[in-house]
Amino acid sequence: MNSLTGKVAIVTGASSGIGRATATLFAQEGASLVVAARGRPGLDSLVAEIEAAGGRAVALAGDVRDEQLAKALVDTAVARFGGLDIAVNNAGTLGEMAPVHELSTAGWHETIDTNLTSAFLGARYQVPAMVERGGGSLIFTSTFVGTSVGFPGMSAYAASKSGLIGLAKVIAAEFGAVGIRANAVLPGGTDTPMGRVVISTPEMRSFVEGMHALKRLAEPEEIARSMLHLASDAGSFITGTAFLVEGGVSICRT
Repeated sequence: MNSLTGKVAIVTGASSGIGRATATLFAQEGASLVVAARGRPGLDSLVAEIEAAGGRAVALAGDVRDEQLAKALVDTAVARFGGLDIAVNNAGTLGEMAPVHELSTAGWHETIDTNLTSAFLGARYQVPAMVERGGGSLIFTSTFVGTSVGFPGMSAYAASKSGLIGLAKVIAAEFGAVGIRANAVLPGGTDTPMGRVVISTPEMRSFVEGMHALKRLAEPEEIARSMLHLASDAGSFITGTAFLVEGGVSICRT
């Protein structure tokens, strides 16, 4: 039996990168999926791929900063599949990149709202649905940026993604007694469309690879497998963690 058989999962930011790899893997492991992203074409191709492989998925396109989307995702999970067991709050943006004294207030707020406030809005509706289900697993995609390494020009991104760790810890403490787990996954450098915005030259790629003990970037599927561990019963005693999946970037000095 696959490890997520009978489970229902929401994955945001699912049209590409880590989100798409996670949704695909969860479907392969038996979960029914509600997937979200801003772009409809990427979502439609993902749903078609999942259904062609015998899985079940439904897509909602929208902006994760919209509280109504957060509610609609949970409502859809309940109406279409009977409940909610897993939520991967993964959608995010690099946002405006500039030294802190040049970063616009609007750029700061856009990044915080997209990466952090959206996760709060998601959890606001996901947690009650999981309580009804008797438990569940919330997963937030954080990063090594701002936790292990301070990249110049990325203060808003680092602050927003670091905030997810605190959010996960508090949710874990508040709802652990009713069977809800919450964790933040901290990927290292990963070969995704978003990652390539920063890692935009061969020289920059070589530099970032060298920051990691494994001397390479992750593939999205490698991060997805860590999400699966936390979502499934394999991670049944893991909660409130900043779960490092970062190729040793935090310990590498060579």
